[in-house]
Amino acid sequence: MTAAVPSQSSAPHAAASRRFCTFVVAGRSFAVDAAAVTEVFRGPPTTPVPRAPEAIRGLLNLRGRIVPAIDMRRRLGFEADQRVGDGIHVVLVSGGEAYSLIVDALADVADIPAGAIERPVAASEMVGRDCVEGVYAARDGLVHLLGVEAIIAGLGDTAAERKMR
Repeated sequence: MTAAVPSQSSAPHAAASRRFCTFVVAGRSFAVDAAAVTEVFRGPPTTPVPRAPEAIRGLLNLRGRIVPAIDMRRRLGFEADQRVGDGIHVVLVSGGEAYSLIVDALADVADIPAGAIERPVAASEMVGRDCVEGVYAARDGLVHLLGVEAIIAGLGDTAAERKMR
């Protein structure tokens, strides 16, 4: 597969939008910057880690590289999924380290116009508000745009600490 080279006429459009990898967690739409995503796959089981933060489901052996697997339901403040299986892994890189986000479903890769991204509302009941950097009103509902560094930074926080922010 060859990469598409933007033409002169499409170059301004490319600069005016950002590409996101969109996914579903607990029936809601979320997205991360697609440039940080390295791969997506249906997951093998993770190895639990005693005394790990509640959002860390375990560790994943990714071709010899040990990667923390983050349960996005727990990280965003939702109830844990009781279904059997490990969901879908969205592997991304932040600060040179790989992390796996375990999500319920993969949606799409979307180009979102920069001007259509709104600041998140500072509502106290908004889930994952410490991770949400923007909101996009798509045709089928809101997409919460998550900051990769913010997801990682809050891993040690408990649900009670996140609610106090």
